[in-house]
Amino acid sequence: MNQPLPLREHFRELRSRLLICLVALLMGSAVCFYFYQEILNLLVAPAREVAGDEIAIVYTEVTELLGTTVKVAMLGGFVLALPVILYHAVRFVAPGLTPRERRILFSFLPAALLAFVGGMAFGYFVMIPPALKFLLTFGGEVAEPLIRISNIVNIMIRLLFWLGVSFETPLVMYVLAMLGIVNARGFARFRRLWLVAAFVIAAAITPTIDPLNQAIVAGPLIVLYELGVLLARLAGRRRVGAALNAEPAGE
Repeated sequence: MNQPLPLREHFRELRSRLLICLVALLMGSAVCFYFYQEILNLLVAPAREVAGDEIAIVYTEVTELLGTTVKVAMLGGFVLALPVILYHAVRFVAPGLTPRERRILFSFLPAALLAFVGGMAFGYFVMIPPALKFLLTFGGEVAEPLIRISNIVNIMIRLLFWLGVSFETPLVMYVLAMLGIVNARGFARFRRLWLVAAFVIAAAITPTIDPLNQAIVAGPLIVLYELGVLLARLAGRRRVGAALNAEPAGE
């Protein structure tokens, strides 16, 4: 059996794991800073596709472009370092978990990364183009768009990040059900409140006020929650099956 560590050792372990995560974050940020031109062009590409290549992407302050580049590098570094951060977070709490709970959390890591990337891909290819089309074509006969790079990059980063987080919903629900914290029936009772919460979250994420773009975000959130309910029901059946299989071994 593993002997419990004294409090001082826990703090030492926490410090070492935080240091490793910090190094991974700095390395990822350095990589993103090196490729900052490609990343910025990727972030402004949807706006150029909507408004045309002649659209002006400008900066109006001396430090605006540099500040935007540093922000993109830091957030990009966080995304690149996310596997390392999640791995060490699970390893830090693993001694306080049962072997079964550790297996659940470690198996959750690859799926969590894929879901985050899937949410960002959904935002970039499905949700963002119609939202930018509405924003950049509204009132086109009155004024021409002259876009600050910090503004378009902030919008893109916010949308991509929170959509990536939102796509973690069914996985989190599945893990909670596997750990026995919440069951599918409890999630089902929350379904009506989630319908309202999905549109509130969509209103906070999307940069537009039109119902169409908010529905484009709220719809997948509702579908993801229903998928989470199904996964929680599957997790409940697996828990029951595991308990039945464990009974003969315990007799």
